[in-house]
Amino acid sequence: MAETTTSTTKKDAQALLLGRYEIGKLLGHGSFAKVYYARNVKTFESVAIKIIDKEKILKGGLIAHIKREISILRRVRHPNIVQLFEVMATKTKIFFVMEYVKGGELFNKVAKGRLKEEVARKYFQQLVSAVAFCHARGVYHRDLKPENLLLDENGDLKVSDFGLSAVSDQMRQDGLFHTFCGTPAYVAPEVLAQKGYNAAKVDIWSCGVILFVLMAGYLPFHDQNVMAMYKKIYKGEFRCPRWFSPELTRLLTRLLDANPETRITIPEIMSKRWFKKGFKHVKFYIEDDKLCSVQDGEESESDQSMSESESELESRRKLASLPRPVSLNAFDIISFSPGFDLSGLFDDEGEGARFVSGAPVGKIISKLEDIAKVVSFTVRKKDCRVSLEGSREGVKGPLTIAAEIFELTPTLRVVEVKKKGGDRREYEDIYNRELKPGLQNLTTDESIAPHLPLDALNSSPDSPNLLSDTE
Repeated sequence: MAETTTSTTKKDAQALLLGRYEIGKLLGHGSFAKVYYARNVKTFESVAIKIIDKEKILKGGLIAHIKREISILRRVRHPNIVQLFEVMATKTKIFFVMEYVKGGELFNKVAKGRLKEEVARKYFQQLVSAVAFCHARGVYHRDLKPENLLLDENGDLKVSDFGLSAVSDQMRQDGLFHTFCGTPAYVAPEVLAQKGYNAAKVDIWSCGVILFVLMAGYLPFHDQNVMAMYKKIYKGEFRCPRWFSPELTRLLTRLLDANPETRITIPEIMSKRWFKKGFKHVKFYIEDDKLCSVQDGEESESDQSMSESESELESRRKLASLPRPVSLNAFDIISFSPGFDLSGLFDDEGEGARFVSGAPVGKIISKLEDIAKVVSFTVRKKDCRVSLEGSREGVKGPLTIAAEIFELTPTLRVVEVKKKGGDRREYEDIYNRELKPGLQNLTTDESIAPHLPLDALNSSPDSPNLLSDTE
């Protein structure tokens, strides 16, 4: 009996990954990695953990590839994209802790037969929404197919497997990509030509093939001879079945246009009547590098029942209980200087500014809330972080501005403001019109020490620097 208990304890210890995750069944595997179902033993949250063998990727020269995949997954946080929660590593393994999507592959659903038009349209709408977001963030999937599209418990689509994806920085001087990649039946004709291609148009072609498969139950370009199939793809030779509506046939003709120059664009897809039927824009915001869904902007009954005076009291209570801001050490201050900026390793948004203020944390947050009211933005707060979220939809989603307060000295604070999502021009307009004047007025009112100039931490060659070269 004691021997059995010891054996069980050892087994449990082995199954517990890094003291937090209980590993379950194998979900899938590839050449360099295996994906397991897992559960957080503290929060009971289900996750999928991709375990990568370090030795194999070192031998395969894929370290840069793995780093790029991590960077891309951090960049494309969208409700219709499988989310990366965290990355951990030991001496021999790398662990990607990801969202667990338990509905399986869309491929399994299509394998049973063609889908009803309204179901296929919903999946296509969610796919295009996710792809549009990726493209707006400079990310191109390059291997879109039903096997890489998962379904969650609500029947919503999630794009997965960004292993072959690329970012705009990888383009050559001609502005094109040249890597031959993808899955034969879904690859665009210009990729086959091997003369360089626009990756955004390649993804659109794959979306067209996927839509055809969902509606027809078979591939538009198919032949047992791969070269014969490639020939059909290269010429764009396909035929829509008789049950396709004229609107759908016209859309597919534009999606599967063999000429990438005349192939339909994503804004054009979204403007088509067939696509727009029942389409709902996805609303979400990014806070603390985590995506949070928003329910169509509607308030709950409890939110609606709270009176204005109660809301004000609640705000005061939250401000009174705010923790002390994070203190900046010497390394933090140095890293703020453009010459030592390390944020480019993971931070893909370059727009940001910093202000020095003698105002207390509560007053800084109140000022940010006042600015949010002027521009009709929603405010979300967590500790010394404030997120301002717009409601206007765009290609890149709603504008989200993040502000974080740090402690420089016991009497001085740094307010760091940056764009977390949305359109850059809209951000610049609000920043120049409201944020900059408002925060500058706040710092002026609080009589900053004369030796520490305003915007010192947001230095440029023409402005004074907190840490000069002589220091």
